[in-house]
Amino acid sequence: MITAKNLTKEFEGYLALDDVSFEIEDGSVFGLVGSNGSGKSTLLRLISGVLFPDSGVVGIDGIPSFDNPTVKSQIVFLSDTPYFLNQSTLKEMADFYAQMYPNFSFDTYKELLKVFPLDERKKISSFSKGMQRQASLILALSSRPRYLLMDEAFDGLDVVMRRTLSNVISKSIEETNMTVVIASHNLRELEEISDHIALIHSGKLIRNGKVDDLCSNVHKIQVVFENIPELSVFNKLEVMKTERTGSVLQMVVRGEKDEIMSFINTLSPVFSECIEPSLEEVFIYELEVSGYDVKNILE
Repeated sequence: MITAKNLTKEFEGYLALDDVSFEIEDGSVFGLVGSNGSGKSTLLRLISGVLFPDSGVVGIDGIPSFDNPTVKSQIVFLSDTPYFLNQSTLKEMADFYAQMYPNFSFDTYKELLKVFPLDERKKISSFSKGMQRQASLILALSSRPRYLLMDEAFDGLDVVMRRTLSNVISKSIEETNMTVVIASHNLRELEEISDHIALIHSGKLIRNGKVDDLCSNVHKIQVVFENIPELSVFNKLEVMKTERTGSVLQMVVRGEKDEIMSFINTLSPVFSECIEPSLEEVFIYELEVSGYDVKNILE
C-alpha cells in the first residue's frame, strides 16, 4: 500500500504540495486529477522517491521510498516526457530495463509489441511523440512493477490506443495485482479506468474517494410545479444549487436518492425526476459549494 501523510514540498518559495495525506490500496487504479501546476507531478515524484519531502512521509508499506533501492525496484515512474538512453533502440532499452527491474519479462515485452506494433530495431528518437509514449508503456509494463506511476499517460495517444492502454492496464492488474497511479488534467479519461479519484489544486488535496462513492450521494433533481413553492420549503434538503425556469425547478441535492424524492413528492409536483450526474459534474458542484473557481481547476 502507498501511504502519504502530511506531505509538504516547496521549491524556491513556491508551495507545490501543502499537507497532503492519502492511502492507495494495492491492486487498484488511483486517478489524480488537477490542472497544470496543481502538484500532480510533484506528488508522483515524491511517491517514486525522486524527490524528498520537506515535511511528512511517503512510502510503500510504511517504508520511505526516497534513497531506498529495494522500494524503488518495485516502482516504475513514467514522467510526462518519456526518457530513453541516447540513440537507443527499443530492444536496447528493454535490455537496460531488464537489468534495473528484477521482474522484467521478455515474454510480456514480446506480447506488448503485438499490441503496440513498434519496430524494436529502430532508434526511439525517430519515433513520433505517440510512438515514444507507446515505447515507454511497453517498457514499463514489461517490468511488471508492483507500482506503476504515470504522468499524463494518455498524452499523445489516439482514441484507439487510449482504449488499448486501458485494456492492457486492466489485464496487468488482474495478472499481477499491480497498483496504478495515473495523473491527468482530464477527469473524463480517468473516470473510465479509475477505482479511486483524488482532485488536487494549488498543492492541496480537495476531494478524495472511490468513484462510486463520489457519485452516489449527489443528485440532479428536476421538478415541475403548477405553482412553485417558496424555496425555504426545501431547507429540509441539503441543496447545493438551485435554478428556476418558469414552472421548472432544477436542484442539485446531496443525500440519499429515495429520501430526496420522497420529500419532493410530498409537495405534489406535476412532474419530478432524478438525473444522476457525471463525476465531472459532481466535482464541479462540490467545488462551487466550497468556494473554488472551477474554471481554474477543471479543464
